Amino acid sequence: MAVKKKAAPASEPQSPTKKSTPKKAAPKKAEPKAAPAAKAATKKAEPKATPAAAAKSKAVADKMTKVQILSQIAEETGLARKEVDAVFKSLSGLIESHMKRRGSGEFTIPEVGVKVVRKKRPAQKARKMISPFTGQEIEVKAKPASNTVRLTALKRLKDTVNA
Repeated sequence: MAVKKKAAPASEPQSPTKKSTPKKAAPKKAEPKAAPAAKAATKKAEPKATPAAAAKSKAVADKMTKVQILSQIAEETGLARKEVDAVFKSLSGLIESHMKRRGSGEFTIPEVGVKVVRKKRPAQKARKMISPFTGQEIEVKAKPASNTVRLTALKRLKDTVNA
């Protein structure tokens, strides 16, 4: 919409070289019609921002200790530090139960952007190889099958790092 400029108040002195002519009012334009309801409904609703997510987090220069992390989270959420510690212990127990032998083997930490996966490494047979340092033939011992834990950064964490 066009914004009308206000006329200069009469109390201001006018320059003597210019003649003052009465200004004509600009003709009114028809107001645009409201957008159809169908168009308004197609726009995606923005997710509600939580108080912690609303404020942009600052970069932390120094590595934080466990006590500093718990205190910071307690301060931001309004919980007691012992309650925050209990939440982390519960999360740890939940991850352990997923990683156990008959567990699912996968766990995604919500709102963090990290996925924890149990990966099985097959057994390796004993073999002979030539040492790259001495050129002599050596025997490499057999290794039993084992499970390892892999952490994968998800899109949210990657976007934070690359931003």
